[in-house]
Amino acid sequence: MTVAKVIEISTSSTKSFEHAINEGIARASETINNVCGAWVKEQKVEIKNGKIVEYRVNLQITFILESKKAVLKSVAKPVVKKVEAKKK
Repeated sequence: MTVAKVIEISTSSTKSFEHAINEGIARASETINNVCGAWVKEQKVEIKNGKIVEYRVNLQITFILESKKAVLKSVAKPVVKKVEAKKK
């Protein structure tokens, strides 16, 4: 059985909506495993002096939840290094 979770994030860019979307997905993927979809919920621009200065998007990110068994298998074992004492 597959179970997914949806979270909402906000992201912005001074370049474009597409850039904001790509940056948001990339950033979410750095900290969340199994990202499998995104939905643009809202778009907004910030305007100053009649010019667009920032593109903002709210994204709903979907990711597949891992089972506890899968998480335990993927946890790396700690690395122990032998440290030699410095000679005086």
